[in-house]
Amino acid sequence: MSKPISTGDTVALPLISVVMPCFNAEAYLQEAVECVFEQSYPKVELIVIDDGSTDQSLKILEALQKMHPQMRILEQQNMGPYPARNRGLDHARGEYIAFLDSDDYWAKDCLEKLYTRLTSAGADLTYCGWQNVMETGHDGAPYVPPAYEEEDIIKCFLHGCPWPIHAALVKRPVISLIKGFSTQHFSSMDYDFWLRILTVTRNIALVPEVLAYYRWHDKGQISSIKWRQVLDAWQVRKDFVLANPQLVAHIPTNTLDTLVNGQVTKQAYDSFWKRDFDSAKKLFNALLCSKRLHFKDVKYIAICLLPISILKRILK
Repeated sequence: MSKPISTGDTVALPLISVVMPCFNAEAYLQEAVECVFEQSYPKVELIVIDDGSTDQSLKILEALQKMHPQMRILEQQNMGPYPARNRGLDHARGEYIAFLDSDDYWAKDCLEKLYTRLTSAGADLTYCGWQNVMETGHDGAPYVPPAYEEEDIIKCFLHGCPWPIHAALVKRPVISLIKGFSTQHFSSMDYDFWLRILTVTRNIALVPEVLAYYRWHDKGQISSIKWRQVLDAWQVRKDFVLANPQLVAHIPTNTLDTLVNGQVTKQAYDSFWKRDFDSAKKLFNALLCSKRLHFKDVKYIAICLLPISILKRILK
């Protein structure tokens, strides 16, 4: 357990900037904002970027701002969360940066524990465990990731996105060096962000506790479109390997090929057997176009080329 930060230490503490994009999040927005200002770490600013909301989000934000002068609201036409985060970064004043989406939330001591671990370890980034909170159905199991810094960190990150966007605290100069978020592969830009941070630093440290909560719902989440997320992550991995041959030179060729490309095949089959035929069709087609299919895959490609209505009838 970290020692609570006393009020008398507040002046000496560095500022943490929390960047929060917001688009039509009226159902969750107040809880997300309040969890920032209820943090046990006392020196926090919140920058909310309203990304062209058409619901009551902006009115809710304006009401909350009256209670929290450390909160700033930026407005823009709808461009998506990654351009919004970049705009927030341009206005951030803190020495450390954390990201929180407007439908997610933290434990009250999240920022304190991430900051305390970062300073004690002399790290550039700290990360923690998380839990998926389901709007309907059962919540996911609490998950604490492995200590990537004690393993081959490049291989670990190529295997998949290491943590959600709100489960880390980063020194601002690290983010400045990679120039914030790319906007090329939209559903995997958090994954791209963490991978590109590896080109600047591998000096990271784990807080082995669940402190971040990711809310799953059906209100337009980017992560809800499986095939797009898989293909974007595939491209992000390929881009990273192509741009950083020196960082992957120690990985055997066959292992690297599996790390970069294997998830697409796995997810294509997973989607097929879960009857997500739209995702399976798009993923198998992507493998076919990239000439990455084996003979055993041909029958699944043939089936997936059928119209989805016929496909469902055959497999009923």
